Amino acid sequence: MAKIIVKTERYSYPITIDTGLIHNLASFLPLKANDQVMRVTNQTLAPLYLKSLLITLEGNGIKVDQVVLPDGEQYKSLTGLEQIFAALSEKFHGRDTTLIALGGGVIGDLTGFAAACYQRGVRFIQVPTTLLAQVDAAIGGKTAINHAMSKNMIGAFHQPISVVIDLDFLQTLPKSEFISGLAEVIKYAIALDSDFFVWLENNIEDLLARDTTALRYCIRRCCELKAGIVAIDEREENGQRALLNLGHTYGHAIEVAMGYGTWLHGQAIAAGMVMAAETAKLLGRFATADIERIKVLLLRAGLPIHGPDTMTAECYLPYMQRDKKVLAGELRLILPTGIGQSEIRSGIPSHIVIEAIKHSQIS
Repeated sequence: MAKIIVKTERYSYPITIDTGLIHNLASFLPLKANDQVMRVTNQTLAPLYLKSLLITLEGNGIKVDQVVLPDGEQYKSLTGLEQIFAALSEKFHGRDTTLIALGGGVIGDLTGFAAACYQRGVRFIQVPTTLLAQVDAAIGGKTAINHAMSKNMIGAFHQPISVVIDLDFLQTLPKSEFISGLAEVIKYAIALDSDFFVWLENNIEDLLARDTTALRYCIRRCCELKAGIVAIDEREENGQRALLNLGHTYGHAIEVAMGYGTWLHGQAIAAGMVMAAETAKLLGRFATADIERIKVLLLRAGLPIHGPDTMTAECYLPYMQRDKKVLAGELRLILPTGIGQSEIRSGIPSHIVIEAIKHSQIS
């Protein structure tokens, strides 16, 4: 078992990584007998895991209710949020309740935002079931829902009281979802850790085979990197946490323009990271050889290195300009400066961004 502590200004909480955690009440501390819990999950996961979680909780005297939502990015919305609020109210949950997010990034973001808002804030526990959520979305307290014009536009910072990462979930994860999560793994390596990038180059096939030893190390390293950033910049106030958005400004443009769910998040971020690297190259900040290393690793992982054929380079800018990192009307981009290093750049002329996107589509 691996345990990582996320330290924030207000309090700290554990990330626990192991197999079989969903069957052990100790994984869900500080829950105790007579506590009231609302489980939130989706229709895909409910038949797979709700019963196991129910046995663990109710078997230890915890009162359990549930909300089962449709599956998909398009349901990370005001409608989904209202369903959670309605269930909490109908079952008389008070400020001492705890929400449990059992699912991927969509369920985690939605449940976390519901917890941030309900009665001005209640506790919640993240139980991420996808690779993407285990290495990124479930950690750090970012919660949100989407808007028609921009991804994650409406949200709040609200930290969980714990994150329970059960590696067994990954064995039933659809291949496309697993590969999507690898994009966020590769992001950490490009943005923050060159040694981890080399490890990925040497072990990507083991990860694709879902080897437990490789997964355990990979997820632990990503969690360590994320926890370290959150500790020094919980609310994106000094620029460090923004580095974790490498590729996301371009990638979110793809997700919104194509319609939520058409491109998986990791697919869009993979293409976005190549665009970011091409932008950095045009600015004289990134080497061609390193772009090739990134592209080779993404392709080996089964991820795209080009954006959608139906999007011209000019299509990206209106969506990118609605990005949450925009300040004083000026686009800010996270760009790599080397494998394992990145920076925030602003004031980049639009024609450079467009040229970089065009080059990424043909290279």
